[in-house]
Amino acid sequence: MIDAVLQSPLFGIVLSVGAYRLGHKIQHKTRLAVLNPLLLAIAFVIAVLAAFDIPLEVYDQGGGMISAFLAPATCVLGLSVYRQFRTLRKHLLPVAVGCAVGSAVSVGSVFGLCRLFGLDEAMTASLLPKSVTTPIALGISGQLGGHIPVTVAAVMLTGILGAVLCPVLLRLAPKAHPVAAGVSIGACSHALGTTRALQLGEVQGAMSGIAIGVCGLFTVLLAVLF
Repeated sequence: MIDAVLQSPLFGIVLSVGAYRLGHKIQHKTRLAVLNPLLLAIAFVIAVLAAFDIPLEVYDQGGGMISAFLAPATCVLGLSVYRQFRTLRKHLLPVAVGCAVGSAVSVGSVFGLCRLFGLDEAMTASLLPKSVTTPIALGISGQLGGHIPVTVAAVMLTGILGAVLCPVLLRLAPKAHPVAAGVSIGACSHALGTTRALQLGEVQGAMSGIAIGVCGLFTVLLAVLF
């Protein structure tokens, strides 16, 4: 009976959804930004797999299906961008400059730190696209000869940290313009941060969604130069 449950793709799906739902309830109860639902869900899934000695391959039969929705979910962000098209047109130059600077700082800081700590070319290539959405990051890493698992981990960690810390950092700048707040979140923490930006407001969510695509383009160009 247990083997039949574990071999079903539904096991990974139900575990993932249940873990996220539990994490969401905890965050809603505590109102603590550090208790991000996604971060808690990851911890719960790892705890269950470790406690019952369940191989990762078994979980991935269903958990991997959820990853297939990553690209469509990112595309859905275009709806909020469409609704805020007038705002985007009004602030087009600041948005473009903000994305360019954000991408340059991200790529430049990673390159500098990798050189400082003596990391090889493959590891550097793996970490360069940490601040762009997963599909773009994997393409950059693969083209530059990076390690895909390292890239995935770096992108996930960056997104989670951005989603957790962005409310705290924005409180340090209470008068920040919604457009600036959205661009800064999307530029540094891609889709995971954008989910948090959408909770702050539709303008922040739309600008964060725009930053995902624009920063992805800038990062592709910058990664080739480095």
